[in-house]
Amino acid sequence: MSVHFGLPQRLIAEALGTAMLVGTVVGSGIMADNLTDDTALALLGNTLPTGAILVVLITVLGPISGAHFNPAVTLAFLLRKESSLRVAGAYMAAQIAGGVVGTLIAHGMFDLSILQASTTVRSGIGQWLAEIVATFGLVFFILGGIRFRPDSVPWLVGLYITAAYWFTASTSFANPAVAIARAFSDTFAGIRPVDVPLFILCQIVGAIIAGALATWLFGERAARADNDRRSLDTTPLES
Repeated sequence: MSVHFGLPQRLIAEALGTAMLVGTVVGSGIMADNLTDDTALALLGNTLPTGAILVVLITVLGPISGAHFNPAVTLAFLLRKESSLRVAGAYMAAQIAGGVVGTLIAHGMFDLSILQASTTVRSGIGQWLAEIVATFGLVFFILGGIRFRPDSVPWLVGLYITAAYWFTASTSFANPAVAIARAFSDTFAGIRPVDVPLFILCQIVGAIIAGALATWLFGERAARADNDRRSLDTTPLES
């Protein structure tokens, strides 16, 4: 039996999910950095919890809000006319707020200063291209999963982000809310506030390209046109 969830419930799910996601990213980064001086090992310690928590969060909260946890994903659904501007704006605000709270809670758990500003430089053509690629892949595979294997979306997202941590120069932020939240953490996972706007711009570009390609490649326009024709064919003519 399907259950309808109201907007307040969906917004709480988006805020909670994004908070847990960012808390995992920042918290596991702090833990990894505390336990080893090996950068590669620390990155692995940051990667695996992030991929794992995405599977959990999407599985549990997906039925409530769709488990976007990411303004770039929400933007893709808005451009596909699968969300209204009002709901999309509310989702994005909830995601950003939740992400910042997740960062602050992670600091508290490790007895760090709650309010911080990152000094980690993440800039340059390679980093920007990496964010376009990372966000493109995330949105593209989400839409592909929804189209062909909806039950597999949690695993597709978790595994993709796990891989993208390692094949992108930026370690795959792929999420404007996460980028903003990580600017408040001067830790292993941080990003300088001044570097955030270009990261977000590249993430938006990646999401737009992914949405456009997915619509064409997955045959969605043809499928919708076919459904419209079938609807016309089965609609009784008025006498």
